[in-house]
Amino acid sequence: MLNQSRRFPTAAVASPHHLASAAGLEVLASGGNAVDAAVAANLVLGVVAPYLCGPGGDLFAIVADRDGVRTAITSDGRAPAGADPDQVARAAGAERMPVRGALTVTVPGAVAGWFHLLERFGTQPFLAVAAPAARLARTGFVVSEAAATAFTRGASAFAGEEEWQRRFGHLHAGDRLVQEDHARLLNLLAQDGPAAFYGGPIGRDLIAALAAGGSAMTLEDLRAHRVVEVEPLPTRFAGFAILELPPPTQGVTAATALSIVEVLGRPADPVELAHLQIEAVKTALHDRGTFLTDPDHMTVTAQELLAKERISRLAASIDPGRAAPWPPMVPAPGGTAYLCAADGDGVCISLIQSNFMGFGSGVVLPTYGINLQNRGAQFSLDPDAANVIAPGKRTLHTLIPSLALRDGRPWLVFGTMGGDGQPQTHLQFYSRIAAGQDLQEAITAPRWVVSPEDGTVKIESAADPSVPAGLRNLGHTVEVLGPRENVMGHAHAIRYDPAGYAGATDPRTEGAIVGR
Repeated sequence: MLNQSRRFPTAAVASPHHLASAAGLEVLASGGNAVDAAVAANLVLGVVAPYLCGPGGDLFAIVADRDGVRTAITSDGRAPAGADPDQVARAAGAERMPVRGALTVTVPGAVAGWFHLLERFGTQPFLAVAAPAARLARTGFVVSEAAATAFTRGASAFAGEEEWQRRFGHLHAGDRLVQEDHARLLNLLAQDGPAAFYGGPIGRDLIAALAAGGSAMTLEDLRAHRVVEVEPLPTRFAGFAILELPPPTQGVTAATALSIVEVLGRPADPVELAHLQIEAVKTALHDRGTFLTDPDHMTVTAQELLAKERISRLAASIDPGRAAPWPPMVPAPGGTAYLCAADGDGVCISLIQSNFMGFGSGVVLPTYGINLQNRGAQFSLDPDAANVIAPGKRTLHTLIPSLALRDGRPWLVFGTMGGDGQPQTHLQFYSRIAAGQDLQEAITAPRWVVSPEDGTVKIESAADPSVPAGLRNLGHTVEVLGPRENVMGHAHAIRYDPAGYAGATDPRTEGAIVGR
């Protein structure tokens, strides 16, 4: 792809899979708006990239119009009302929170999120926006090399999951994947609405599958799920305002890193810049591990964490000439799908949706064929940890859609997959935009990511060779990877442009930016 944004006069859609972007454009062409297009693209992603997202995951979004009216929604599920550290430890036969399996499944929020978005901001019914996804599920699509790699990796991770293996374990590049049961699920949702999922036949299938694995989840847990509209967190950076989501997401982590760099400045020297950004990220990740969880269980507020005086103290603690020691933190890897859309009326949406770690828990609904997320794996069984599991509690969440304002009006929608790397990519992307880079140039440019486990800086080999060497001289542990690595995430962006919209998609994935 040329290292330059694509421009469209009236509308644009960007996603990590070209078939999903095409579905969004199809809905726009039929008269739908940006929100309709985004939901359509998301539904297709659940069919063609079940290793990233789908009906068994959670959803977050920010929606805005040309005048700057904006709303953020969180549709992340809670732990079962019967879950606590003792119950999970007994069921797991272990003292640590499991990574996969039924005990890691929290109430999936995506379905409720889709219907909420369409009812609040869309113009077309679920049946219409789900049509492209239902068609692809029913007739099938050809498995790509990238998808085959994900299926092969899953076959190893879920060796003991018979249902998963039956559906996905045999797939290779070039195979045609038909999912008639997924098409039936979409048709049932179109017919009966979210009630089919949160208590109806889909919900009953879900509860039965989880009970077999020791989960305490009940139909009452599903019925209790609610989509929440929240006020985004604004952060001033380089003359514009960046909106991130409040806890339980790690939006405050991105906001902290951005705020620290705003205080420290953005030196022209690439080594100095990378060092200050990395130290800001390390500081923000330490805050994440110490404080962030369900806001109803936090000891401090996001506003207190982002207070100007506190940010100034954090910035002053950073040594411009030396890397700080790194206390081990709990990592949050992830497989996630970020997408965005904008239309001719100036409506834009920044949406992110995920199963968490690739295919999620490994639990697949036997009747409807969808993967259930393992978002609960982020919980701790340590009673002293901020993110300890508790009945009905929401876990710390990595998903963070973003939207930037200029002069109080929407200017740019952006986001990325990548678990721990999401706030880190937000910082690098917005810093590059502040330096005047084109959207596509800023997304394609070599990235780095800091590991929360030990502070190791992983950097793409396409980076300026002076950067890894310079960081090592400053005391960083550096690992050089390939030129474009999946671990760096899949970022996409759309910006308001004098002639319409400019958009960009990540060459690290098989996505597309399309428009009209």
